Amino acid sequence: MIRKLVIAALVLGAIGGLAFWFLTAPQTPSAQEIASAGEGDVARGERMFWAGGCASCHAADGAKGDDKLKLTGGHVLKSPFGDFIAPNISMHERDGIGGWSFTEFANAMLRGVSPDGAHYYPSFPYSSYMRMKPADVADLWAYMRTLPAVDGKAEPHRLSFPFTVRRGLGLWKLLFLNPGPVVALADATPEMQLGQYLVEGPGHCGECHTPRDMIGGPKYGLWLSGAVSPEGEGVIPNITSGEGGIGDWSAKDISYYLESGFTPEFDSVGGSMVAVQENMARLSPEDRAAIAAYIKAIPAHPDGYPAKR
Repeated sequence: MIRKLVIAALVLGAIGGLAFWFLTAPQTPSAQEIASAGEGDVARGERMFWAGGCASCHAADGAKGDDKLKLTGGHVLKSPFGDFIAPNISMHERDGIGGWSFTEFANAMLRGVSPDGAHYYPSFPYSSYMRMKPADVADLWAYMRTLPAVDGKAEPHRLSFPFTVRRGLGLWKLLFLNPGPVVALADATPEMQLGQYLVEGPGHCGECHTPRDMIGGPKYGLWLSGAVSPEGEGVIPNITSGEGGIGDWSAKDISYYLESGFTPEFDSVGGSMVAVQENMARLSPEDRAAIAAYIKAIPAHPDGYPAKR
């Protein structure tokens, strides 16, 4: 009897292990999706570069001017799970991504999968980037190919077990990756639709402004309602029209803030939002107006973080 129980336990364990291995396997875009991207356009790619905030994490901290285009990495993203270090994504063949193919770049952007077939940690916001059109990813790649190759590898992530086991991220992806729109907009105008694409996709605003659960999954039901800072101090504000949010801001106020960094109360942007606002200022007035129209159209939520004491 005991022998049968042991054998049954081993069989169940093997089946469970195989199921885990299958369910957590990295998934990449289809060949058709890659082929639909086209050749890519440098000018359009520059727009995606600033909309996507690439320099905010991958340029040196405090970089200004053309130094923002030197994507050597090294920025530290603190979290409850440990410190994530932004890698070198310059065109350096050895230390950056200069040796990548477009397919490898698209795998990373749209599914969070590395060239060697491993899961990337979602500190790289592929959970938002996966909503990008393949053509926009191709445009971004075309632009990034024009940027300087900078040597020097960033430090590895500083994580402890079990967060060092990347395979488990496959389960996280099953739970939280969603290529569809986060918000269902009723009677959305073309401007709102563009804003939704920029905010939910390349702009990845929800990565910071949406609260997360205990395993780091976004609480989509509280979309853009604010969150506790992952660095453990302060909060990231509610940008819906709910209590504690920016309901008294007009769409023009939001658009002007993204352009200038000044609030309707003549306060100025601060903290990590400084880099985001500088990126948004490089977009067209039409893009900023679209972002503002979308933010005014989304459901209102009270603050998504605990009340301040």
